[in-house]
Amino acid sequence: MNTTPSKTTPSTTTPPAGTTDPAEGSADAVTEEATAKDSLVKDPAKDPAPKDATGTSSDAADSGTAPDDLAGQPADEDDDDALEPDPFEEARHGVGAGAAAVVSAALGVVALTGAWTGRVAAERETLIGQIQTSGGGSAAQQISEIYGDAWHTTALVNGVFAVLALLVGVFVLVRPAFGAPSERPQPTWVRAVALAGVALGVLGVLISAGMYFDLFVSLPTAGAPAGG
Repeated sequence: MNTTPSKTTPSTTTPPAGTTDPAEGSADAVTEEATAKDSLVKDPAKDPAPKDATGTSSDAADSGTAPDDLAGQPADEDDDDALEPDPFEEARHGVGAGAAAVVSAALGVVALTGAWTGRVAAERETLIGQIQTSGGGSAAQQISEIYGDAWHTTALVNGVFAVLALLVGVFVLVRPAFGAPSERPQPTWVRAVALAGVALGVLGVLISAGMYFDLFVSLPTAGAPAGG
């Protein structure tokens, strides 16, 4: 009787047809994944580097055109500055209009109250009348030469001042309509003073005309000499 133990060899079982070994399946999956990664790195169509390079070049192009755009901006700003009115020029025109309005009002006041030029002219006419009537003359002639001429001369001088006040005031009022257009309107006080000068000028013209033509007060007349 054989007492030696029999050796048993493990039986290798072949998997049935149509089935795969799990170890072989996992190895194939790892190999395919590594191949896919290598293809992504080596394939230039799928490599994002060209896109970055393209983006960098476009940024460089944009940065190259940016200085040109910035260089054009100062020229536009200079053009805008050239179109804007000079504030000092506007102030100069305003001061001139204000001064003219004050002059108009002052001339109107002089036309109503009289000036030293009128008194001097009246005294001159009085002296001339005295010289002309010193050799003899009627009372009516003496009144006309000594008093009437001096009165009319005073009215004429006052009328000249009144006309000047009227013209200057009207010029100040109508100047914005005919001059260069301005963004700032004429100050209110300038128009008010100019209007006052115009009113005083019109009043002075009327009074001077009435004095010159003896409309308000007529010249005195000499009475008939008393018979003896």
